Amino acid sequence: MSSTSDEQQIATLLKRLWHHITPRRRGQFGLLLVLMIGASFAEIISIGAVLPFLAVLTAPERIFELPAAQPFIKASGITTPSQLLLPLTIIFGLAALLSGGVRMFLLWASTRLSYATGADLSISIYRRTLYQPYSVHVARNSSEIINGISTKTNTVIYTFTSILNLISSTIILLAILITLVSVDPVIALAAFGGFGLLYALIIKITQSRLVVNSQRIAHESTQVIKSLQEGLGGIRDVLIDGTQAAYCQIYRNADLPLRHAQGNNLFISMSPRYALEALGMLLISALAYMLALQPNGIAKAIPVLGVLALGAQRLLPVLQLAYASWSGIQGGQASLKDALELLEQPLPDYADQPPAKPLMFRKQIELKNLSFRYTEQTPLVLSNLNLKISKGSRTGFIGVTGSGKSTLLDVVMGLLQPTDGALEIDGQPITSANNRAWQAHIAHVPQAIYLSDSTIEENIAFGIPKGNIDHKRVKQAAQQAQIAHIIESWPKKYNTYVGERGIRLSGGQRQRIGIARALYKQADVIIFDEATSALDNDTEQAVMEAIESLGNELTILIIAHRLTTLKNCTQVVELWEDGIKRIGAYGDIVGTQLLAV
Repeated sequence: MSSTSDEQQIATLLKRLWHHITPRRRGQFGLLLVLMIGASFAEIISIGAVLPFLAVLTAPERIFELPAAQPFIKASGITTPSQLLLPLTIIFGLAALLSGGVRMFLLWASTRLSYATGADLSISIYRRTLYQPYSVHVARNSSEIINGISTKTNTVIYTFTSILNLISSTIILLAILITLVSVDPVIALAAFGGFGLLYALIIKITQSRLVVNSQRIAHESTQVIKSLQEGLGGIRDVLIDGTQAAYCQIYRNADLPLRHAQGNNLFISMSPRYALEALGMLLISALAYMLALQPNGIAKAIPVLGVLALGAQRLLPVLQLAYASWSGIQGGQASLKDALELLEQPLPDYADQPPAKPLMFRKQIELKNLSFRYTEQTPLVLSNLNLKISKGSRTGFIGVTGSGKSTLLDVVMGLLQPTDGALEIDGQPITSANNRAWQAHIAHVPQAIYLSDSTIEENIAFGIPKGNIDHKRVKQAAQQAQIAHIIESWPKKYNTYVGERGIRLSGGQRQRIGIARALYKQADVIIFDEATSALDNDTEQAVMEAIESLGNELTILIIAHRLTTLKNCTQVVELWEDGIKRIGAYGDIVGTQLLAV
């Protein structure tokens, strides 16, 4: 990739990034630019104060006789050259304090703004990700999202910091150059041009390596998180099978290249400083030698050398900061691109609207000629299905593995949109416009219940802020799910912590908390996707009897592990391959043929 095209790509990425900055932050960036300009003037004052200070130390009579100094001398009541030392010392000290204070405040403001903006973007990525359709979540690995939110957003923060440092460095470099040119234009321009050409050469040499490293960092950081998720997520099997070494090797294969690329970029960004500091000292020593050979050379040389030495002392770190900022932008562009793709995920129309009111549901759920496939390249999972589910009915689904039972319920829940045909509620098609209104009716109890590392109460009232939880409803839902007597036997009762993913609970207890969660929602359509498979026969029967007693207004859809769970169903639907094989009563379907589900 050529330098020009690479710079154009970075400019395009930064332009895309700017669109995601809030108006408030943009205003703050404008104020920060003003502060940068102020810092450059403070730098001019600081460096400019060195010349008279050193001059009054070596030849105070020369300063005392300068026409430009007469107004200050008369106003201060100074009568002898030696009296200039104290006021000029104070002025020099104040100028140094002013410059240091302004630059420290600039560092604080730019760092704070960069991280605040990074927090805005990280929150935006997480928000946009949560609002993506279920089909999007199914299609990608969660490690990509976690890495984008946690790691690659840090790259965005670093990019902001680098941009601000680059702008600030450029402004301060100009201020230092103007000051040094006013002292000795030939030497100043020669030094600045020499250092600038050296940095330009370094940029030319290292640019392609920085781009390659940025791509490796973006890729391997995702692989690191993926390996962590897989190793820790399957820790039972890892411990039983003794595969720790294999997972450590997978982690090593991702982490080592990542660290190498990060280390290479850090070396590339920091190494020029040491070479240029040495060259700067050589330049000053050569200049001192030439000035000392002239008449009255020492007296003239000390003030000029002092200014140039201080200027170089300020110039080199600023040049290094500008280069390090540029290399940081180059080295992070691949991660920045990935983060931007997450930032540009579209938000649905309902994202900024209040919660939808439930759709009218009085009669039936109907599937009309419904077909579904996950992608255009994959075969149909469901093909031309026609099914009616009356309100208040109990409908069971059976079929061989892979027949599309869970996919069908995902479509009914509005998680997946039909490829062809329609899902209708009381004759009204479900579309993206009213999907949330339909989902307000639904509660879902999956086979694998997700439990957060919080209390029993918070897990039953999942997603409800702690202060808004209805404690009576939590207890009622637990009673209906046949788990209240267990919870209330524990010392902390409903304030008992369940551990990460409910690890401190048995499988049956987790399932019943999932059922209590659905009942807490008070939905009128509850979908059980093999939700009672972890329960023993007696508990399952008790839970199903409790659900049956909730009334005829509750519509239940069940995928059952045990066929006996479906004995009270109004109808049983048998799926086969990509369609419905038959529909009938429990006795008609199960009594004639035992199916493995």
